[in-house]
Amino acid sequence: MKQANPQRIEDDKFVELTYRVVDQKTEDVLTTVDFPLGYVQGRNAVLAPQVMAELEGRSAGETIRIPIDCTDLYGPRDESLVITDRIDNVPVDYREVGTEILMENDKGDTKRFFVTRMDDKTLTIDGNHPLCGRQVVFELEILSVRDASEEEIIAGGKVDSGPDTSGLATRPIWV
Repeated sequence: MKQANPQRIEDDKFVELTYRVVDQKTEDVLTTVDFPLGYVQGRNAVLAPQVMAELEGRSAGETIRIPIDCTDLYGPRDESLVITDRIDNVPVDYREVGTEILMENDKGDTKRFFVTRMDDKTLTIDGNHPLCGRQVVFELEILSVRDASEEEIIAGGKVDSGPDTSGLATRPIWV
């Protein structure tokens, strides 16, 4: 019995995958996505452009490793975006490493900063992307590839159908 050809990732295919991001130098796992990430190829750029391009032509069951220079994605590291202040000047709600702080300049532009260091006297925030300046490897496991529905193509991802309402009245009950 001849086995059907597996579907390949191409535009308008619905893809589910998991991935992790590993620092090339230290081998530390920086990010892990264990729950399936679903998207429509060519309609929703959920990952870096280099990663999306490498997924083209792949199929379910494949695991791939893609090295990425994050300077290409996020630009060079800008040390002027690293700010250290006395901890007494920082509200208590922000005194935890990893806390995200949205800041606004006098022009109304916003930028995300993260608390990166803290001791008894000082707290440091960094406005650079957490992967800025790193060499990383995206490790992806492709779980499924199928034709996307029209609704998924429009939405760029999975569209959950709501509850079956076919037997219910179409007018609100208060009319």
